[in-house]
Amino acid sequence: VKIRKEIGRKTKKLRKKGILPAILYGPKIKPLPLEVDLKEFKKIFKEAGESSLVSLKVDGLAEKEKQKNFSVLIHEIKEDPLSGEFTHIDFYQPLLTEAVQVTVPIVFEGIAPAVKDLQGTLIKEIHELEVRALPQNLPHNIKINIGKLATFKDEILIKDLILPEGVKALKSPDDIVAVVVPPEKV
Repeated sequence: VKIRKEIGRKTKKLRKKGILPAILYGPKIKPLPLEVDLKEFKKIFKEAGESSLVSLKVDGLAEKEKQKNFSVLIHEIKEDPLSGEFTHIDFYQPLLTEAVQVTVPIVFEGIAPAVKDLQGTLIKEIHELEVRALPQNLPHNIKINIGKLATFKDEILIKDLILPEGVKALKSPDDIVAVVVPPEKV
């Protein structure tokens, strides 16, 4: 990324050139306006998501600045409501010694026998989970094998999830993540 000189309404010109305005901030850094190549960001975002640390190399910092590489989270992305294109990014540099709270997507893997054999319907109650962990321990996603849903009485709860070391779920352990319901007679 580079230091951004255009502020305010002038950022429209940047977006037309395929450059995304951004800001970098955190507890130990003053806010820095940045510009990011949109295509490059889309590739990185697809891999990292909002819950993985990303190394951000900033070009154009003054010589007196000690740090040119930052470990950051993609904290917030603003999108155009009509086109869905990204319009602004917030990069947050957390303290690596303090836990942060983020939302991590849940990925459902496998086939539930109750769906395949009993013609049931898989109900995904939760698609993402709020977790708390040190930034370097944050998972990219949480994978769940739904193969253990063999009957309509089986269910996957928050406490059944296998979370990485040091990651704590911020929902009740008895909340349902996924369940299979029987087909309804019409």
